[in-house]
Amino acid sequence: MTLLLLTLQLGLALAFVPEKEKDPRYWRHQAQETLQEALRLQELNTNVAKNVILFLGDGMGISTVTASRILKGQLQNQNGEESVLEMDRFPFVALSKTYNTNAQVPDSAGTATAYLCGVKANEGTVGVSAAVTRAQCNTTAGNHVTSILRWAKDAGKSVGIVTTTRVNHATPSAAYAHSADREWYSDNEMPVEALQQGCKDIAHQLIENVPDIEVIMGGGRKYMFPKNTSDVEYPEEEKYRGTRLDGRNLVEEWRRKKPSEKKAHYVWNQTELMKLDPSRVDYLLGLFEPIDLMYELNRNKETDPSLTEMVDVALKVLQKNPLGFFLLVEGGRIDHGHHEGKAKQALHEAVEMDKAIGLADRMTSTQDTLTVVTADHSHVFTFGGYTPRGNTIFGLAPKESDVDKKPFTSILYGNGPGFRLVGGERENVSSTNFTDANYQAQSAVPLRMETHGGEDVAVFAKGPMAHLLHGVHEQNYIPHVMAFAACIGENRDHCRSGAPPRGPWGPLPASASALALLLARSLF
Repeated sequence: MTLLLLTLQLGLALAFVPEKEKDPRYWRHQAQETLQEALRLQELNTNVAKNVILFLGDGMGISTVTASRILKGQLQNQNGEESVLEMDRFPFVALSKTYNTNAQVPDSAGTATAYLCGVKANEGTVGVSAAVTRAQCNTTAGNHVTSILRWAKDAGKSVGIVTTTRVNHATPSAAYAHSADREWYSDNEMPVEALQQGCKDIAHQLIENVPDIEVIMGGGRKYMFPKNTSDVEYPEEEKYRGTRLDGRNLVEEWRRKKPSEKKAHYVWNQTELMKLDPSRVDYLLGLFEPIDLMYELNRNKETDPSLTEMVDVALKVLQKNPLGFFLLVEGGRIDHGHHEGKAKQALHEAVEMDKAIGLADRMTSTQDTLTVVTADHSHVFTFGGYTPRGNTIFGLAPKESDVDKKPFTSILYGNGPGFRLVGGERENVSSTNFTDANYQAQSAVPLRMETHGGEDVAVFAKGPMAHLLHGVHEQNYIPHVMAFAACIGENRDHCRSGAPPRGPWGPLPASASALALLLARSLF
């Protein structure tokens, strides 16, 4: 047994327990405080949500939430387990069933259609119903479905999209596009047949489908410019050159479409973004990388803004509308880190999104802003191994395997690129730098890219009508709640009268579900 493992075992035996936690009164007092907070929740917030913010952690399954909580605490020199994420403070929590109409384990496109458009769909498709077959353009006619971003815009609210992926990636594209294939980023990625049948690429739809989206920030520059156009940041890099076959410069078209009396700004780096005076910005297009933004751990702080910085500017622009706003914020590279088996990258992305959630909390009020935090799907990511309290989340389990007699990290994947054999046996992780940002955690099954997981994901909610997110729901339920709370979309009968919903025997108690109340009204 190695000295390292002996040290870890000794650490388990002598794991640091804060002195206050040894006293039973600490835990009893904590539980009583939590109980009083729960009792206060009986006074439900049934206000109309002037604003709605949806934070989407792509691939942020429950194991990722827990591991990120520990990492957040350890970054603050705590043990980690007792740390509190911003989303942990939300009073209402539900579970979301993530399957696609044709997939037990979903992808990010079909799920985005569910939690943005309110209908479940097939994997690989965005903004269309399950009647559409992936990659078959001729199945899309008459099968478009609109999103809560469109419902908000039609109601006169300002709308925005902020993502760490490209702005025409699966999650953001479901907010504005209708596509039989999530990978039709520009016309360059589309089959000739689809173009001939009249289907439009997603970047094209970003500029044309929902007029005047006030804020668009993320990556994806190269899909906006004519093929072989040199990138402004990487002029010598061929892989970052423009891709469009139609010769269109969509950034210039975006500018031209804006009314002359409005102030529209296009920026491509952090410096330009932070120089803006949001009070003098009506429309903002920020494209900070040719494809996806850099991982937070790799980010050049002078060229790429953080997710928190983007959210800060977005909120300041959107809050000027007296009718309110809808903002979609995606921590999209949590998913990418997991796919690459790079847990450290994924978890730091989640911690950064948590910072953005905290910022949004400080900039808004629960009296008029509904905030929802959820994920589209999970990953086959896990951590275990009976690690002691305060064990670094990226560290080793205290005991080696009782089968191959080798140490293993607490974090593991069910499948992915971390599967390695040395001399026909599992690689000895003590010979690797398993705390490196790009270390690929060991996996049980070798795959070039790790896969999604199929279990339910959490939904955290606070603000007006947040109590409607409770229990276990189909994923497509989420935008219906957000729309109901904001009095947008189709379900607005409860808003027009200005009076609280009534049941067959008079006013209904505030503790009842508002959606159930409307159903009761329709039955009598």
